[in-house]
Amino acid sequence: MNIEPRKLLEDMFTAAVGAAQAERCIPPFLPAAPKGRTIVIGAGKASAEMARVLEANWQGPLEGVVVTRYGHAVPCQHITILEAAHPVPDDAGLKASNTILKTVSNLTEDDLVICLISGGGSALMPLPGEGVTLEDKQNINRALLKSGANITEMNCVRRHLSNIKGGRLAAAAYPAKVVNLLISDVPGDDPIDIASGPTVGDATTCADALEIIRRYQIDLPEGARRLLESGEGETVKPDDQRVSTVTTHLIATPQLALLAAAEVAEKAGVTPVLLGDSIEGEAKDVGKVMAGIALSVKAHGQPVKAPCVLLSGGETTVTVKGDGRGGRNVEFLLSVAVALDGAADIYGVAGDTDGVDGLEDIAGAIITPDTIERAWQKKMPPRDSLDNNDGHSFFEALGDSIVTGPTLTNVNDFRALLIV
Repeated sequence: MNIEPRKLLEDMFTAAVGAAQAERCIPPFLPAAPKGRTIVIGAGKASAEMARVLEANWQGPLEGVVVTRYGHAVPCQHITILEAAHPVPDDAGLKASNTILKTVSNLTEDDLVICLISGGGSALMPLPGEGVTLEDKQNINRALLKSGANITEMNCVRRHLSNIKGGRLAAAAYPAKVVNLLISDVPGDDPIDIASGPTVGDATTCADALEIIRRYQIDLPEGARRLLESGEGETVKPDDQRVSTVTTHLIATPQLALLAAAEVAEKAGVTPVLLGDSIEGEAKDVGKVMAGIALSVKAHGQPVKAPCVLLSGGETTVTVKGDGRGGRNVEFLLSVAVALDGAADIYGVAGDTDGVDGLEDIAGAIITPDTIERAWQKKMPPRDSLDNNDGHSFFEALGDSIVTGPTLTNVNDFRALLIV
């Protein structure tokens, strides 16, 4: 059996991303045309491409507006594409939020709203609640990103400090029918956590948000604290009539991406082992565990004999302590490499399926059995890079970064450890 480890890892990552492309996922879920108007709204890194595909496959008139990350826009004829900042929101996102909210106002029960939501939508629609400024939301967002809070916790706080998330956008569209087409980037695929659930009911409370703030010791501006403590930041609940006209479809998920990668592995004669699509925790800790499993396979043929590949997805977290250039995928990989310490026949890839790991336009990286040796040759102590959260600098210096450019989709992180 002739396996080219690096090419196989790259092919699996490509397949995972391809499984979540709008061209494949949108057409099967298109609703019937309404009596009245068809309005398209959306937010996320994939929303512009989703809008393009929807427009190309829709029979009849439509109009609308979506917001996507800078550099992720694609041309549409009838749907306006706006761009804003991610992961820290900016004024363009604030203006886009107001435009989207205005677009769904004053609709009737004969109208249809098609809502295109994907990962990144939360930061791209930063419409602050009463007494909260955009600067407040930016600071809170930065603090949450560095705190180690998971995506569910971060989105709970975001929803309760917003005037558009947590079902509020659906409430604004009522009584129109709302059809959500969601590309999931969150562990568990709960619609309320995808872009902080602007068009679904939310069972969490202001008290839950305050507990998360306390747990991670986030400094809250006075206006934000007042909004949460007063209960005025409460979201639209699942039994609210204003979300009774909402239908939600998950059109692409992390699990589907893992299955696509598994198919590539099987064709290459490599046994795929799916460890889960919703693995969370500190990236460096998850890396140690995954490395341990890979070493067990190599030493004992357990839980499966080589050649095999350990596949996983989800969203790890990074508690930032250094000042390096990092992201959760390269942090994971660097931790794996340190734990493996040059073990033979074990290779790995980790990348964000949207092409952006952390704040960098770098999707992720690849490790090989000689990663640690090559790092020392370049006088880069691997543990120092890990402690400084400097994964991107580390892998760039080795020539092992994966740069895809905008993939126009997002089903969270993809991780694969190949044992040959």
